[in-house]
Formats: sequence, C-alpha cells, structure tokens
Amino acid sequence: MREQTIKSVRRARRRKRVRKRIFGTPQRPRLSVARSHRNVYAQIIDDLSGRTLCAVSSQSPAIRGICAYGGNIKAAAVVGKAIAEKAVALGIEKVVFDRGAAKFHGRVKALAQAAREAGLKF
Repeated sequence: MREQTIKSVRRARRRKRVRKRIFGTPQRPRLSVARSHRNVYAQIIDDLSGRTLCAVSSQSPAIRGICAYGGNIKAAAVVGKAIAEKAVALGIEKVVFDRGAAKFHGRVKALAQAAREAGLKF
C-alpha cells in the first residue's frame, strides 16, 4: 500500500473514532478544529439544529493583522483566543472539543489551551 494511502486510511479511522463519541447540543455545542498546511480553522456548531454558531480562521483580516502566517502555533493560539471570546460573547461557556482527525498536539493543542485560558470549558 502506498504511504499516502496508508496516511489517509489512518486519518479517516481517527476521524471516525473521534466523531462517533462527540455530539454538540444547544447547551454544550461542539468546538470543531480543522487545520491545513497554511491555516487553522475553528467553529462552534450546534449539531441538533445543524447550525454554525460562530467561526474564526487564521485567514480572517483581524487575525492576519496579528500574525502574517496562519500555519504555526502562534496563529493557532490567536485563533483559539478569538473563538473563545466570540463564544463567551454569545453566552457559550461549555463546549465539546472536536479535534477531528488531527492528533492532539502542536497547533490543535495550542488552540485548545488558548481557548481554555480565554474562558471556554471543555
């Protein structure tokens, strides 16, 4: 099996394992984190209604002003702080953390720690 195929199979397996346990409700929505090589994305989702309550990415102009490159740990921490501030402004304090298929280290961990420090509980 090619190396890229093995990676994609492992990634799909991780995503399935994580998502079968995590579900966002109106009282405790899901904080979903996605990452690409150049950017980090975070959104808070209510799975019952299928709505995104708020979203932040390292591509947004406010974040771009703080850090020019969106694919590093510093940008992930800024995105985590921004999503937490938006959530608290909407009255959301508790969330369920959804790391998707990414491992919990590096940018995903930095985003989670920054969100916790800014007031989210998960």
